[in-house]
Amino acid sequence: MSSAPIIYALSNNSLLIDAAHLDANNVLTIQKKIWALAAHCKNTAEFTDLVAGMNSLTLYLKSSAGLTKWLEALPLLWDELKSSTFTGKHHLIETLYEGEDLAYVARFHNLSIDEVISIHSKAQYHVLFLGFQPGFAYLHGLDTRLHTPRRAEPRIKVPKGAVAIGAAQTGIYPSDTPGGWHIIGHTNTTLFNSSHSQPCLMQPGDTLEFVALKNQGAGA
Repeated sequence: MSSAPIIYALSNNSLLIDAAHLDANNVLTIQKKIWALAAHCKNTAEFTDLVAGMNSLTLYLKSSAGLTKWLEALPLLWDELKSSTFTGKHHLIETLYEGEDLAYVARFHNLSIDEVISIHSKAQYHVLFLGFQPGFAYLHGLDTRLHTPRRAEPRIKVPKGAVAIGAAQTGIYPSDTPGGWHIIGHTNTTLFNSSHSQPCLMQPGDTLEFVALKNQGAGA
């Protein structure tokens, strides 16, 4: 299996690094390489924007004159940069574990409510990428004991701050929206504020922990 991503021009001033074909068992390692490469490119001040996605990085150059240069440089940088060179911010998300679907998730996995809270809040999660809506972070690190298929019927409205589980991922809804994930808790942490210079609280590569507020859990 190739250890190199596919790199090509999208336009005369943009490039795409596609790592989707690389080892699926090392998702986090690949993402860390993408974040490290994005940080390096950002520091050159030659780009107007860098968009890290799942297994991909899109780069927008300030000038089309640099296209050939970066097409040649990026494969070398991919080989040289280490995933350990990137360090994101760490966030503590205070969470009230009283979600509408908390009891369902517990029953589905034959766990107590306290066990679900403990498993979910003791993990450290990595922000893989942002999407779906502004500030929504797709997180890596959900314990397999909590992997839960999405709801058969999505809700018309999931409230802002809902902490939820959808299949093998967990996340937080930054604003009211329709959604099909199981709500297990709520947080008052603001994830998106358009008036801030950096509107999204979390960025790809950041880590976070859910901090259970005291006196949580019904025991079973």
